[in-house]
Amino acid sequence: MTQVLRSRAELRAALASVPRPVGLVPTMGWLHDGHRSLIRRARADNPTVVTTIFVNPRQFSQAQDFTKYPRNEVRDVAICADEGVDIVWAPPADEVYVPGFDTLVSVGAIALPLEGAARPGHFDGVATVVAILFGLVGAEHAYFGQKDAQQVMVIRRMARDLALPTEVITCPIVREPDGLALSSRNVHLSLAERAAAPVLRQALLAACRKWGAGERSGDALRATMRAALTAVPLAQPEYVSVADGLTLRELDRIDGPALLSVAVRFGSTRLIDNELLEA
Repeated sequence: MTQVLRSRAELRAALASVPRPVGLVPTMGWLHDGHRSLIRRARADNPTVVTTIFVNPRQFSQAQDFTKYPRNEVRDVAICADEGVDIVWAPPADEVYVPGFDTLVSVGAIALPLEGAARPGHFDGVATVVAILFGLVGAEHAYFGQKDAQQVMVIRRMARDLALPTEVITCPIVREPDGLALSSRNVHLSLAERAAAPVLRQALLAACRKWGAGERSGDALRATMRAALTAVPLAQPEYVSVADGLTLRELDRIDGPALLSVAVRFGSTRLIDNELLEA
């Protein structure tokens, strides 16, 4: 039976006697099949699964975005129960950021480009809340989606640098039949925007095909993605990137693993997607 807990004390008490290892799936709620895939992987790997539901105010640069983020805890808990989650921790903000909270976890170079440049302070908020969750749960494994590729890299760097024992595990992107990556933000798309949104995946695949045919110029692959995106009037590209797969430094020439990534606005909704290039 799934327990729903609110406080740090309840969480610690519940975890004191559970079978190890523990698998942690941190979420901000509004769960979809992408989250289900993370929970299923955690369930397969661990005798105990903990899912957290917390819309983290510290990773939103604008209060409007935080307020707009979709929420439905009853639905989310039902999904967790359906997937066999043992513990759902759904705390109020003052159980995550205790009164007088005055600590910031700031990861270095890997957090600066791409999403870090587009959303200043975002990864400080992510790293801080994940460090708290890792500390509270003490899980052996934590599961994150490849859709947020840079976020996973930031969290992995944070855990390594701070000697946190939780292993960060990346799981594949889950997509709609037309290729759109599942995201809680998709709910905000209008019908016309939803019809246009698969262009993110189409742009990435166009660049992948060129790379597969032998193209190694970063500028050429960026131009391919940008051309695909700008051909769709509702798509407003924020960035297109061909970056080193380890450092996220933009590449002139691809000689090793690389990450193709895009961020695109459709009206007020911002979507991201990526594809790894590996030999």
